[in-house]
Amino acid sequence: MKKSSLFSVVAIASVAALALAGCSSTSSSSSTRACVILPDADSGTRWEPNDRPALEKGLTDAGFTADIQNAQNDTAKYASLADAQLTKGCGVMVLVDLQGAGIEVAKKAKAQGVPVIAYDRPIAGADYYVSFDNTKVGALEGQSILDGLTAAGKDPKTASIIYSSGDPADGNAKMFLDGALSVLDPAGAKAAFTMAGTWDGPTAGTEFEQAFTKVKGKVDAVLAPNDNNAAAIIAILDKNHMTVPVSGQDASVAGLQNVLLGKQTATVYKPFQLEVAAAVDVITKLLKGTKVTADQTLADGTPYISVVPVLVGPDKVETVVTDGNAKAADICTAAVAAACAKYGVK
Repeated sequence: MKKSSLFSVVAIASVAALALAGCSSTSSSSSTRACVILPDADSGTRWEPNDRPALEKGLTDAGFTADIQNAQNDTAKYASLADAQLTKGCGVMVLVDLQGAGIEVAKKAKAQGVPVIAYDRPIAGADYYVSFDNTKVGALEGQSILDGLTAAGKDPKTASIIYSSGDPADGNAKMFLDGALSVLDPAGAKAAFTMAGTWDGPTAGTEFEQAFTKVKGKVDAVLAPNDNNAAAIIAILDKNHMTVPVSGQDASVAGLQNVLLGKQTATVYKPFQLEVAAAVDVITKLLKGTKVTADQTLADGTPYISVVPVLVGPDKVETVVTDGNAKAADICTAAVAAACAKYGVK
């Protein structure tokens, strides 16, 4: 991230001169305002406690104004927040999609000459997409399943694997699943049952219980799309006195606890700070009028700036704590204390 000390008065003036044609505000300050819309405050612990302050600090340090709003899981509010921001004036819009609401907002912004960055979740029509390498995330999840089966002495070709995926309305979900299949398919793994896609934990638990019944309790592994789903699935496995390889992502406290306890093979760790840094870099370049370079391209041609995720097994949990993205006190509760001591989580 570029600090404000790097910006001279002349440089700031030149950024202001780059006001994009069509912005609804004629104020020169609109050219240095990054408008951000977060989707909700309740899907895990990410957006409000983590991305919001990190984006605000990164943008402020870079010499820009951060206008960050939260749609509170309401697509109508998402649209009205965007309208208000565009009326006030934006040099760039950064959108985390909410059930497709970002598509119309992206159209409005681009009609006003405001470039759009789809952040974390893809949005049709966005100018850029900044996220973790989602295919890699899925591949790591698939690999964790294969590793777990190998450790259990199971052949993936004959193993009974329950497949699950995230909400199909989230464009990342397909990338996660495609990534997982890119590893599982060559190994000869096949789904004994495929659950309906969701990000909701309780729904995933219900879906898995139904799947468990359909396969008559014969489950050797579960491809779960994230830690939230995995926790609900593990609760059903616990009830049936079973422990099998289960994948996940997000390095949530519950996920890290399950990894330490051996109930979840691994979790894919995505340090949000890296994604924020990548987004701020793209925003800075757009507002300064310099070239943005992408390392990938989405299927629809959108330039994709990807960030590398990390697979975290029990021996790597301490890394998440050291990075400041989880607290040992939260992870190492009474039931997990012995595992924390074993793996050096403190």
